[in-house]
Amino acid sequence: MASIDDPTKYDEVVFCGYGEPTLRLNVLLEVAQQIKAAGGKVRINTDGLANLVHKRNTLPEMAGCIDALSISMNAQDQTTYDCHTQPTLPGSYNAMLAFLAEAPKHIAQVTATALDGLEGVDIAACEKLAQRCGVLFRKRTLGRVG
Repeated sequence: MASIDDPTKYDEVVFCGYGEPTLRLNVLLEVAQQIKAAGGKVRINTDGLANLVHKRNTLPEMAGCIDALSISMNAQDQTTYDCHTQPTLPGSYNAMLAFLAEAPKHIAQVTATALDGLEGVDIAACEKLAQRCGVLFRKRTLGRVG
């Protein structure tokens, strides 16, 4: 594996992209451990389905090397979530919520996100749901990157 140069040059190293980074959890954790050992900070942008996909609680494995999680909540209810995410795994919405609620027990900073501007998404309801799960909330705006 390639070495990590100097991650302290950056505010944080973020695992994200068009595709779910936790699908390759072992590689993600190996790289994250190297980044942490070199003094860097690590965040994962995730769909929150790692526990469902891997059929175990993956959060304890992340605890030592992940500083922050940004979890795409996407919607305040299963119907709206299913409409926008079109999940292939049964129980995805409830699995994401369970992951969201469990995450603060293992990761210092956990934020749920939802996109303002998607049909049927109630941002205020999403924020309340995030609060009930004990996590921060960040509204993202449809069409705006960043």
